[in-house]
Amino acid sequence: MAKCCWLPWLIIILLPLPPCDGSSGADVDPTAGFAAVELTGDMFKLHKPYDLPPEQRYEFRDGVRRMWVLCSDRPFSPGSTTKPRSEILLNKTYTSGVWQFEAYGYVPSGTTGVSILQVFGASGRNTTLMLHVYGGRLMYYHDEARVVDGDIYDRWFRLNVVHDVAGVGKLAVFVDGERRLTVAGHGGYRHYFKFGVYVQRDPSHYMESRWRDVKVYTKIVD
Repeated sequence: MAKCCWLPWLIIILLPLPPCDGSSGADVDPTAGFAAVELTGDMFKLHKPYDLPPEQRYEFRDGVRRMWVLCSDRPFSPGSTTKPRSEILLNKTYTSGVWQFEAYGYVPSGTTGVSILQVFGASGRNTTLMLHVYGGRLMYYHDEARVVDGDIYDRWFRLNVVHDVAGVGKLAVFVDGERRLTVAGHGGYRHYFKFGVYVQRDPSHYMESRWRDVKVYTKIVD
């Protein structure tokens, strides 16, 4: 009888325990070991079609920044050969160390052929990272082999992009706390983050993205 009473206790004791921090083990906090950088309102620089007032391509309401653009719009400055955009340039440049962009993003269905996030600055090119949306998929540039998320439409997702400039020069992309991509950097000296909508190949007529809780972090150095 004693053995029958003891055996259930052994089973309970030997069951695996969850992590002490309450995480599932699959998800991580990409911001651990980072310190938040102060962002003031004047650091959010809007790039939009030069012939339109801001309110026709940008809205900031209840903490959400909404940007939209048409594929037929003009570029952000007269004489520019770039494609239409409605983007926020975060005027907080960095040249070394490890930096991180974090925000919650939302892309409505139908938006395609567009960049929603850039790490600007590289050697021999303009960007060291771009995240494009094609048919609901979030991917590294337009690389079909590097899909970051297969279904990004119509939901808020947490996006973290870590750029290690001083060390190995790599970038890591996390969606909802899960690392989805690690790629090499492309050199360059001066970098900054941009988010919004910037027309790419085979775009839809209308493109939109929304953003909230935008933050920038830098790695804490002991």
